[in-house]
Amino acid sequence: MAEAVFLGSGTSNGVPMLGVQYPEAFLANPKNHRTRSSIILRGPEGNLLVDCAPELRLQMHRERLFDIDHVLITHTHADHVMGMDDLRSICIRTGQPMKVFARPSDQADIRRIYPYAFREFPPEVHVPRFDLIDTPESATVCGMELRFFDVLHGSIPVTGIRLNAFAYITDVSEIPATAFEHLENLDVLVLDAVRIKPHPNHFHYEAAVEAALRIGAKTTYFTHLSGDYDHDDFEAGMPQGMRLAYDGLRLQV
Repeated sequence: MAEAVFLGSGTSNGVPMLGVQYPEAFLANPKNHRTRSSIILRGPEGNLLVDCAPELRLQMHRERLFDIDHVLITHTHADHVMGMDDLRSICIRTGQPMKVFARPSDQADIRRIYPYAFREFPPEVHVPRFDLIDTPESATVCGMELRFFDVLHGSIPVTGIRLNAFAYITDVSEIPATAFEHLENLDVLVLDAVRIKPHPNHFHYEAAVEAALRIGAKTTYFTHLSGDYDHDDFEAGMPQGMRLAYDGLRLQV
């Protein structure tokens, strides 16, 4: 058994978004405060972090989680990689580079964004260190048997994850036919549903509902959410078996 902890459930700007005034009633609900989307999978032999949101250190301390053993980067948009520098404190503590799964094209982005992580410095200069590993089709990570598959975010490939009867898909506008074999017989599906209005590079709400109905998981949680969703009021009107994720949600998977 493993646990999925939702470090963040928000869209790329987070909620509340900079420069936007929200009703006080909206802000009064903690579930409407959404940091950038990320989860951590807690296995019997360690923790796998999925994406590094800009709020990574705050997310981890909020959840009282202090160990990261491996990282998976689903894709290299800013809201998924701009927390990678925070990994330096883990590298300092362990004396080892962080093992990071990423597709080769995303590894090139990581090297471009964080060139200093791959340079030599005097011992008193501390930088994050990344051991970049090609994302496999399957792997045993932290005692968890994981499968990885690709979906599309516009024209960009994004890595989806299957663990037991749990699947996590962030940032998606199309699920290719080859990915559906990884989405059979699910207890829990986590799926992008960025906003109410259609979006060219994400599932909007209706598209996410349609995909969820086709996949047929027992329960589907929508994530990567904008301020369109007032959590409690909106969730009350959702189809049976569909819910909104929120920061701090924990699921046994």
